Amino acid sequence: MKIKLYPPVAQPFRAQDYILHEELKNAVEVAIALRQPLLLTGEPGTGKTKLAYKVALDLAEQSGGAFADAPLIFNTKTTSSARDLFYTYDAVSHFQAANLKGTDGQSQRKTADFIELQALGKAIAYTNPGKVDRTKFSTPLPDTPRSSVVLIDEIDKAPRDFTNDILDEIENYRFSIKEQDNYRIEKDTERQILVIMTSNSEKNLPDPFLRRCVFYHIPFPDEDLLRDIVKTQLGGSTSFTDQALDKLIERFNAVRKKAVRKAPATAELIAWLRILELHKFMEAPADKQRRMMLDNLSILVKTREDLEAVSELF
Repeated sequence: MKIKLYPPVAQPFRAQDYILHEELKNAVEVAIALRQPLLLTGEPGTGKTKLAYKVALDLAEQSGGAFADAPLIFNTKTTSSARDLFYTYDAVSHFQAANLKGTDGQSQRKTADFIELQALGKAIAYTNPGKVDRTKFSTPLPDTPRSSVVLIDEIDKAPRDFTNDILDEIENYRFSIKEQDNYRIEKDTERQILVIMTSNSEKNLPDPFLRRCVFYHIPFPDEDLLRDIVKTQLGGSTSFTDQALDKLIERFNAVRKKAVRKAPATAELIAWLRILELHKFMEAPADKQRRMMLDNLSILVKTREDLEAVSELF
């Protein structure tokens, strides 16, 4: 038996398709009004990360281009330090280059060649490019001032010192480049930076940091919102009828309730539906539909315990 090569069913995310419900919209607007970061928690797959793309696009459209239409992104790691949010300095490459002399006996490259601005550092510099000394780093800047949305994804992955060390910077939007005689870059007061941070609540964040944030927990969508999300993501050309979608969403919610270790998220529901559609679920008889759902159950459940727990639902 040969493996069949199917066309890809995953669709690229489109920020304009993100469904922003009223409570989440209000949290974003409060963060903008207070000039404070927005800290989001919620199950994986509830749209925490994608929100930044939606907000950036909306703000760009409403501001006539004063905001960038895509977020600047910092993906937090377990090894991240506070400096990494603003800039990185490649000391190893600088040391190696320092030992390579030009024909005039001088080092061929300067310290700035090894300094690169990162997400929040870029956002701060972008607000005031005309007053920033561009010889201090290698990152290009726009010619005109720009406001930005910054996404700091999974901030709870970082060591505890990470959030403690950025209290002043995150409140006043300024930082210094230590390797350039502590050269300081500050946000222009006429421009805005909206920081959106996500957390999977793997560990508690320090109280002084939380006091500087607007907090919102994204609940898992109810059936009506879930149906709207599904229809938007599948598109108008889907072969599923409303009745079929309702039954499949009902089955999905039953799996969520039955799962022991990891309840499936919205993204997994969309993937499951796309695979069923690829196999022409709507054209199959009832017994074959059941077989399709069971055969593709691994999209929804990711552990042996959950597989055993939910199999009886099919």
